[in-house]
Amino acid sequence: MKRQAVLSIASEIYPLIKTGGLADVAGALPGALKREGFAVHSLVPGYPAVMKALRRAETAHAFPDLFGGPARLLAARAKGLDLFVLDAPHLFDRSGNPYLGPDGKDWPDNAFRFGALGWVGASLGQGLLRGFAPEVVHCHDWQAGLAPAYLAYAGGSRPATVMTVHNIAFQGVFPAALLTALGLPEHAMTVDGIEYHGQVGFLKAGLRLADRITTVSPTYASEICSAEFGMGFEGLLRGRADVLRGILNGIDTDVWDPATDPLIPARYSVNDLSRRAENKRALQARLGLADAPDAMLFGVISRLGWQKGLDLLLTALPVLLSEGAQLAILGAGDPALAAAFTEAASDHLGRIGCFIGYDEGLAHLVQAGADALLVPSRFEPCGLTQLCALRYGAVPVVARVGGLADTIVDANPVGIAAGTSTGVQFSPVNDTMLEAAIRRAARLYRDRPVWRGMQLNGMATDVSWAAPAREYAVLYRELVPTRGRKAA
Repeated sequence: MKRQAVLSIASEIYPLIKTGGLADVAGALPGALKREGFAVHSLVPGYPAVMKALRRAETAHAFPDLFGGPARLLAARAKGLDLFVLDAPHLFDRSGNPYLGPDGKDWPDNAFRFGALGWVGASLGQGLLRGFAPEVVHCHDWQAGLAPAYLAYAGGSRPATVMTVHNIAFQGVFPAALLTALGLPEHAMTVDGIEYHGQVGFLKAGLRLADRITTVSPTYASEICSAEFGMGFEGLLRGRADVLRGILNGIDTDVWDPATDPLIPARYSVNDLSRRAENKRALQARLGLADAPDAMLFGVISRLGWQKGLDLLLTALPVLLSEGAQLAILGAGDPALAAAFTEAASDHLGRIGCFIGYDEGLAHLVQAGADALLVPSRFEPCGLTQLCALRYGAVPVVARVGGLADTIVDANPVGIAAGTSTGVQFSPVNDTMLEAAIRRAARLYRDRPVWRGMQLNGMATDVSWAAPAREYAVLYRELVPTRGRKAA
């Protein structure tokens, strides 16, 4: 049976280019959807890292002038992914972060960089290439948000569109004066179109004009309809609640598998956790922590920022240390937070260790060696780090928000008695409740049978893409019979 074609548009994709969870989703979902009968091609920008990863690529189409310069659309396959790569050197041939310049600020031409991504995605949806006719165009975050707009205003028939919000805090808002240069008609600049507080809203375009909206957990789908979490879009989303759906993310369980992981010194499984202690010792050595096998070791793998609640952890450090625990931090972001954690590590040698930056091997080691993983986020659309923690037997200690609430079963008395607990949740998200959660986790850690039961429950949890892919498949099939809908 012929597989139904889907075009995924994303600004990053693992393992070619990654700054966060979006890349993990964009990289893993296509393979899971293949098992559901869909053939996914992913359109991604031709950053240097992406171009370097291409072994063989064919020019599928040439653009003499794409928002300021010539460009090619390459068809390629890399790391098991079927790709369309937008090779536009004037837009993407830049070192470093995909979104930020060397000064740490947004590239000044981001509107054109990601406008081009959406425009080419829409062109593919309209039949740019012979033999490729996607029935669904699936757009990820604001960087792909103009694709539904280009399709909606193009005239004629078009494929179905899905807009997935990975984090509604990132919205892609640009001056209204760019409207014409972005190739959009003047009548698009309305409240029912792409206009957002007098400016061009990339995410607004996707949320308003896509046929379906998804986000990455059921709880987050509810949260973003509220003023507290909606970041200005709560009214629009309440008005489109009938097309909004929360589908939990999964993780790539081939990449994240403690039984086969080549990035950790000692491999283990749910059937035998004995070698996990070797990873704890290796993590302690890597970050300059004391070799203390019985000390509880908390891990953090996070962007350092207000959203992630790491300032609350700074306040809670005295409580963590008073419990005799250690802390291993891997992260980058806010320079003030990075400096504060670096200073804390210096002040508490052997008790706190930190690595400012990102290191994939160290991330695997933290999951394999930490006893517990702290995720004190103020809001968290889904979160992937706690899913990896479940897989590796690092008990998550999380705020009760978004996907954290959906994926962790709290170790309250009922959960412990029923033998279903997988972690510790706390709410509301403040320093007092985080301190209480740390104390509760430390008490549970000292009750070794209960703690081992939580580890085993977590490791037995299905955190793969199998169930989410089935939900996306249902969503796509709901949309496919209406292919050929007229543009707005």
